[in-house]
Amino acid sequence: KIGGVDVKEISKEELMNTVSFVFQNSRLIKASILENVRMARPEASREEIIAAAKAARAHGFIKRLEKGYDTVIADDDGLSEGERQLLCIARVMLLKPPMLILDEATSSIDTRTEIKVQDAFTRLLEGRTSFVVAHRLSTIRDADCILVMKDGRVYEQGRHEELLKKNGFYAELYNSQFAHKNI
Repeated sequence: KIGGVDVKEISKEELMNTVSFVFQNSRLIKASILENVRMARPEASREEIIAAAKAARAHGFIKRLEKGYDTVIADDDGLSEGERQLLCIARVMLLKPPMLILDEATSSIDTRTEIKVQDAFTRLLEGRTSFVVAHRLSTIRDADCILVMKDGRVYEQGRHEELLKKNGFYAELYNSQFAHKNI
C-alpha cells in the first residue's frame, strides 16, 4: 500500500510520479545543466533549480563551468561521475518526491561532499519513505531500519546501534570501514 491505497489500484503513471530514483550510474541527457535538472519538474524556475543544485552541493562545480547552468553536457563532457551524481541528486532535491530509492547514489562523490549531501538528504527524506542501497555504511547510519544482506538473503535487521551491539556481520562490516578512525 502507498498512502493507504493498494498499489494494484494505482496507475503506473501515478506510481512513477510517486517514486523517484537516484542510481549509481547517472543518466543525463544532451542538454544544458539547467534542462537536465529541470527534467524533474518542467515548470521549475531557474531560482528553484539553483536552490536544488545548492542543496545537492552541485552549485560550486556548475558555477566553475564556462557557461554555468547553461553549459550543454553530453557523454563526453568531461564531468566526473561524482558531478553527474550530484546533478541527479539535484533533480531529486527539486522534485521532493513522496518516495525515494537511492541505489549507491553517492558512490562516486568524495567523502567531504558526501557528508554535506547526506545532511541535505536527511532534511529531504524527513516524512518520506526511502530505500537506500549502500556499501558505504556512513550513508545508512540514521536509517529507521537497516537490512543487512549476505549471499542474497537478509542476514540481520535493525537500527545502526542495535546492529553494532549484536556484534555480528554488520558490526564486522562497519568496523572494517571505520577501523582507521580508532587508530
